[in-house]
Amino acid sequence: MSNPELNISMEPATRAAFPFTALVGQPALQRALQLAAIDPGIGGVLISGPRGTAKSTAARALAALLPGAPFVTLPLAASLEQLVGTLNVEDVLRDGQVRLAPGLVARAHKGVLYVDEVNLLPDALVDALLDVAASGVNTVERDGISQQHAARFVLVGTMNPEEGELRPQLLDRFGLSLVLANPVDAQQRTDILRARLGFDENPAALGEQHAQAQGALSAALVAARAALPRLSWSDAVLHHAAVCAMAAGVDGMRADLVMLRAARALAALEGRSEVTVDDVDAVAELALAHRRPEGGAAQPPGKASASQPRQNPERLQDQPSAASAPPVPQGDWGALPAQPEGTTKVQRIAGWPPKKA
Repeated sequence: MSNPELNISMEPATRAAFPFTALVGQPALQRALQLAAIDPGIGGVLISGPRGTAKSTAARALAALLPGAPFVTLPLAASLEQLVGTLNVEDVLRDGQVRLAPGLVARAHKGVLYVDEVNLLPDALVDALLDVAASGVNTVERDGISQQHAARFVLVGTMNPEEGELRPQLLDRFGLSLVLANPVDAQQRTDILRARLGFDENPAALGEQHAQAQGALSAALVAARAALPRLSWSDAVLHHAAVCAMAAGVDGMRADLVMLRAARALAALEGRSEVTVDDVDAVAELALAHRRPEGGAAQPPGKASASQPRQNPERLQDQPSAASAPPVPQGDWGALPAQPEGTTKVQRIAGWPPKKA
């Protein structure tokens, strides 16, 4: 006899995505996500900001904007095998066939891979993830056997700086980054509330309201992807990107390369056939902000910083040269110089026999 209380019908849950074009007050975030979607080789977008600033909403909205794009979330407790996949070596011993058990990066191919609280992931996991995101190829190895498969996806990582920072080596691996802040304008907050409440009450109505804008933007992204191979960089654009990177004081060449790829994606999005210096300037801060040394600001080459006053040439003559200046003591940073101290003879300690001559 069946228990009627156990005959429960489960209704499948569907979660509509907030329209990308309905996002309010986040033009820099929208621009960065669009550029990464046009050229996933940029290396993804790192979004830093407090809770409730539409970080995850924007990532889901981007996936819904791309035709047929899967949206895959990487859980914090994921293992390396769950991320990149593994090989069933037992099948090789049984029938000589290597079978790949795909991971999350394979599922995210041609879509969006979203990593919330990326700063809390183990470094090894983040490093492997950024490798695949930048190259578009995933290599799975086990017991001397390896296989490769395509894994081109838009990587979107979010983090709350209150919960810790990423190491500089991992920060540099992200292509673009931006920092979000809480809206401080009352009218902007009102517009955000109106859009969010309208979506919660009737997602279909808000989606229909933005259907035309969504369709136009989706078509523009597809056309921009197809146009990328036809766009190239002039020597002037290459030189300008190098100057911007040097002025920011970044290490290595990754910033230059990301700036150029992002500038090309912007030119393609705007339907132009040539990458310009203005395109580099428009994306420079997205590529340089997280790579610039702490406390450093971009300075044009050959110009003194405003925080460093000019010195009077006449007074320079009265100052000792580097060759005649006294040597600076070396040692730990902030350590005081050694000071002479007197010594006292150790007296006999009670209970210990006197030292023999």
